[in-house]
Amino acid sequence: MSNNNHSINEFDFQLICEYFSSTDRQGPGNESSTLKAFSYLKDLPNHPKIADLGCGTGSSSLVLAKHTDAHITAIDLFPLFIEKLNIRALQAHVIEKIHATVGDMGELPFEKASFDVIWSEGAIYNIGFQRGMNEWYPFIKTGGYIAVTEATWLTEHRPKEIENFWTDAYPEIDTLPNKVKQMEEAGYRNIITFVLPEECWTKEYYIPQQKAQEIFLEKYPDNPTAQALVSNQRREAELYQKYKKYYGYVFFIGQK
Repeated sequence: MSNNNHSINEFDFQLICEYFSSTDRQGPGNESSTLKAFSYLKDLPNHPKIADLGCGTGSSSLVLAKHTDAHITAIDLFPLFIEKLNIRALQAHVIEKIHATVGDMGELPFEKASFDVIWSEGAIYNIGFQRGMNEWYPFIKTGGYIAVTEATWLTEHRPKEIENFWTDAYPEIDTLPNKVKQMEEAGYRNIITFVLPEECWTKEYYIPQQKAQEIFLEKYPDNPTAQALVSNQRREAELYQKYKKYYGYVFFIGQK
């Protein structure tokens, strides 16, 4: 991997946590896309149990809590994210609907068939799409759903610059048909897939980071790791504007 291209996982976990805790979203997405995805989940119980894995500071959990009658178990590896989620849930008056806890999506502590829905926006990449699809399957009730977003190639061919960037950052990135095949091989029936709109990347994700980057660099002016992290995020945003027709985040919704 070149010095100009780094996986986010290469950076110090505490610095990553501090950087992203200052933003409401830790990945592309928006409220309307979350609600659109939820609208495809048919015949759920009146108070469905949802596990939001890799919940971050709660962007998805808060939307689901505000607009549905679900009980949400939100899990993230970073305690600071959970602390911020709880503050946001209290401010939004939905704290009683969300149980937020520190945990590892790769080692879920639940009994089998505990949830009607497993949800994960912009986070399944942490353990890999295929692994997540397979390992989370037993925790979903029969007839329940999985709903995740995943970085996905939207074309069969793309320029070398963007292919190298994303292959280095996330080797499991693949085309939409191949991702659907992986989901089906894990045992799910494909309900629907849809590509997140551009504003999920720009207005909701990259633009809010600009102020966070200024504050972060002011706090760590002589920290090369902090500088590299910000540089990496800025380059990712630039590449998105240049190559956005070739890739995107896709919502994958499957039923057990």
